Amino acid sequence: MDLESRNIYLQDVPLNEALERWHAVLAEHGLLEPLSAETIPLDQALGRVTATPVWAKISSPHYHAAAMDGYAVRAEMTRGATETNPLRLKIGEEAFPVDTGDPLPPNTNAVIMIENTHLVSQPDGDSIEILASTPPWRYVRPMGEDIVATELVLPANHRIRPQDIGAIAGSGHTEVTVYRRPRVAILPTGTELVRPGEPLKPGDIIEYNSLVLGAMAEEAGALVTRLPIEADHREAIQAAVERALLDHDLVVVNAGSSAGSEDFTASIVRELGVLCVHGIAIRPGHPVILGVARNRAIAGIPGYPVSAAITFDLIVRPLLYRWQGQLPPERPVIDAVLTRKVVSPMGEDEFLRVSLGRVGERVVATPLSTGAGVLMSLVKADGIVTIPRFSEGYHAGETVKVELLRSPRTIDNTIVAIGSHDMTLDLLADFLQRRHPHLRLSSSHVGSISGLLALQRNEAHFAGSHLLDEETGEYNLSYVQKMLAEQGVHGVLLGFVQRTQGLIVPKGNPKRVETLEDLLRKDIVFVNRQRGAGTRVLLDYELKKRGVSPRSIQGYERMEYTHLAVAAAVKSGAADCGLGILAAARALDLDFVPLFEERYDLVIPQEHYASWLLRPLLDLICDRASGFAAAVEALGGYGVAHMGKVLGEF
Repeated sequence: MDLESRNIYLQDVPLNEALERWHAVLAEHGLLEPLSAETIPLDQALGRVTATPVWAKISSPHYHAAAMDGYAVRAEMTRGATETNPLRLKIGEEAFPVDTGDPLPPNTNAVIMIENTHLVSQPDGDSIEILASTPPWRYVRPMGEDIVATELVLPANHRIRPQDIGAIAGSGHTEVTVYRRPRVAILPTGTELVRPGEPLKPGDIIEYNSLVLGAMAEEAGALVTRLPIEADHREAIQAAVERALLDHDLVVVNAGSSAGSEDFTASIVRELGVLCVHGIAIRPGHPVILGVARNRAIAGIPGYPVSAAITFDLIVRPLLYRWQGQLPPERPVIDAVLTRKVVSPMGEDEFLRVSLGRVGERVVATPLSTGAGVLMSLVKADGIVTIPRFSEGYHAGETVKVELLRSPRTIDNTIVAIGSHDMTLDLLADFLQRRHPHLRLSSSHVGSISGLLALQRNEAHFAGSHLLDEETGEYNLSYVQKMLAEQGVHGVLLGFVQRTQGLIVPKGNPKRVETLEDLLRKDIVFVNRQRGAGTRVLLDYELKKRGVSPRSIQGYERMEYTHLAVAAAVKSGAADCGLGILAAARALDLDFVPLFEERYDLVIPQEHYASWLLRPLLDLICDRASGFAAAVEALGGYGVAHMGKVLGEF
């Protein structure tokens, strides 16, 4: 491979090919083999990897040791002892007192437990009386029972566990030779970045990628240096990279890996060494840079947090383990059923984050946000679904392979809620996990109608719903009768909260928005909820009552999926107001114009309502002594009079 062909500039290189190119150049520079060895004390050895075999210097035990408290004897001298013909052995001549761990006296080869002897005092000295003979080596740990001198204790390339440390020490060692830990430098770049805790102004971005990537590297056994933020000045970034290359095995430059005017990483790598790859056909994480500079590995990782974490996991993490003579730990893979259709662009391997839970006999996977900047999609993710680069995605109901980020037991103990968003569900999840650490509530916010459809398909344990029947003015029951009961799904409608819906407006309500009719004003930009959301159903019902056309409202077609997202749009200035709940306005320090009272219920199929999995959660809801109802009221804008009451069956 000549130098020119290595200088790839922002192409769509398949992941496997990208790794092959990088590894080939690393190998040319001797950078693909395990790192050099070092010898460390045993109290520092946990989690390290042996660079050489550990051979036993001594046997363990290194003498014949008593395994019980009692008397050491020569077994042959106990022959003939029975209950009818007890045998006496003189202490100090034929029987010798020993405690557990004592060396056997010379010419003895067995121990009789003290409780199986009777002390007999005689003028010429004490004796013991035994009622049974003993075979040789009973209750004796012979020399080398555990470890024999020269025996292999641990092979090379073995990650040291607590029990291994004991075996190394027991075989006569005080130190062990291990691979040194990889030294990794992480350089965050970007003029817009500020350190956590610093005052923020519009345009500032809190720099936390170095914390995330550093923690991932440390989890893989590396020693991490988090370098100071460098602004987007090429000379300064290059100087920081050159300094880091002096004493680190790998330098990770975070951000600046794309093709923008201030993306300098690729040209710096090319100038300092070999640019192997610039652009990998993966999503998220396309603008990855891989190379070698000054005989060190170097990687440019995208700035978006999910892109950064995914690419580090796929590309850098395996190298860190390889340098320590290890393969990355394998994650379990299970089958799961997708709850909704996923469309993926052709040409890139996509790594889709999903939340998981076992509903009935199958595991369901609910896709999370695909945005490269949505770090919470990784926080909430239970697993990753890989969509191959020549696939257009998966259909709802299709079975897919999921690489788990949590244990299978955690997935089995997850309560799945799909439906309308309400902040009280987050509060309920916190109460549940604090009181029952083995259980978890995972909620996906897709709107009330989509939640009922998920129950219809047996994809959730319950759904939050606040659907208003325009004809009767009642909430939820007519919908669950039609969408569930008539489809053969039966259960209960459980009262949860009454809440106030109103207009979320900026602090001080500068445009004096007071009624729904104000949404018709030309100076008002509205932000709406998605189709199928109970809040949108309520809005459309109230607009219809007033004879107001939705088309007359500026921003009616802009959709958000949660009350907090509506509040965030108002807080950012992207909208002047949006319909939502008081708790969301309070959460972002916004003002609130109350308009309507509504009921938010939980729709629970009977099989789940009666299950052991939901019982602790239902106890929290129904028992006022749990403190949950009081915590809900403290949020503001909520009533709990119906909480825990069965309002209807379907």
